[in-house]
Amino acid sequence: MDEIKRSFRKRAKELHPDLKIANRQYSDENMRNLLAAYETLSNPQKRKSYDRAFSIHFSKPKFDYREYLKSRPDDLIAQSKLIFYSLLNSEPTEALELYDSLSQSRPDFSLEYCLGREDYMDCIFLIAEALERNGEYIRACQLYKHLCVLEMEQPYFHHFLDEIIERLRSITCFKMVTKLPPQASIDYIKELIRFNFSRKDNAFFYKKIAEIYCALGQRDLALSYLDKGLKLDQKLPGVKKLKEKIGYTEIPVG
Repeated sequence: MDEIKRSFRKRAKELHPDLKIANRQYSDENMRNLLAAYETLSNPQKRKSYDRAFSIHFSKPKFDYREYLKSRPDDLIAQSKLIFYSLLNSEPTEALELYDSLSQSRPDFSLEYCLGREDYMDCIFLIAEALERNGEYIRACQLYKHLCVLEMEQPYFHHFLDEIIERLRSITCFKMVTKLPPQASIDYIKELIRFNFSRKDNAFFYKKIAEIYCALGQRDLALSYLDKGLKLDQKLPGVKKLKEKIGYTEIPVG
């Protein structure tokens, strides 16, 4: 009870109308609410009734959207929304399992049809991101490239596309090269070159191919691809050591 009184006095000083001349009506209303609250909390019977009503109000079951979607396993739209909802609420494992299950067991399953183009693109990005975190680089790469195709057909991500390109660069040029045979890595990088994102991007991709060929001891191919990269970007960074290794002294002819 003493705590209620102290809190009331402190708040009353803050709200007292005489201290709020500029907005007296607002202060009067707040002061009336404070007095009503004090009267309720300081009266044992009123406090008991208030606590009972408050408890009933907040004990009402809340609508569980995830459980609602789960309860509709045959509804592909509901299941697609469940995939998206799980990804948005940090449940990537559940989302990936459901996505893979539907993709394999339901020929009529179309995430794009069920979600609509924009939500579909957002959902696919989150799926690719989850796959990348899991080390499933090939699948992640395929989905990121699919998003690039969709974006080029009809822009939605706009400047956010740069992040997707950066993820593709990171996966193909750094993560996958440590896990795939050299020629497979080169093929994946060549696929990115065909997108023709920008001159600088392509120059970087050519340089990475040159580095792989250099590691394989295939000097001529390394020279050829480094040459392609430097023709696109004469200030291509990180080539000094590569030039020394393959004996690049001038732009080859042809």
